[in-house]
Amino acid sequence: MPNSNRVGFEPLQSLAFGGIGAAYAPIGTALTSKGYILIVNNYTDAILVFSKDGVNDHFVLDAGSSMTIDMACNKDLKQDIHLSVGDIFYVKRIEIPTVGSVYITIMIRE
Repeated sequence: MPNSNRVGFEPLQSLAFGGIGAAYAPIGTALTSKGYILIVNNYTDAILVFSKDGVNDHFVLDAGSSMTIDMACNKDLKQDIHLSVGDIFYVKRIEIPTVGSVYITIMIRE
C-alpha cells in the first residue's frame, strides 16, 4: 500500500519534434506505477494533439504551453482515481514542429 504522505515521479517521458508526425507516436514508455498528477509540456513551436490510447484525439496544446491535471485533488484514499500502470501517452501534429520536444511528467504515491 502506498504511503499517501510521500510523492515520487515516474521517469520523465519525452519526444523530440522530429518524432512527431501526422500519425500518433508514443511519448516514452508505459507507466510502471499509478499516476496521480499528470503534467504535459509542449515545448515545440507547433499546435499538437495528444491521446491516451493512440487512436482517439483527447486534448490539444498550443505551442509553448502546458497542462496539469491533479486526479488526487480533493479525494481520499478510498476514491483512487489515477492513471493506470501500462498507460502510454501519444502525440501527433496539427502544425509541423521545427524545434523543441514534448514532455510528460507523472507524479506517483510512494
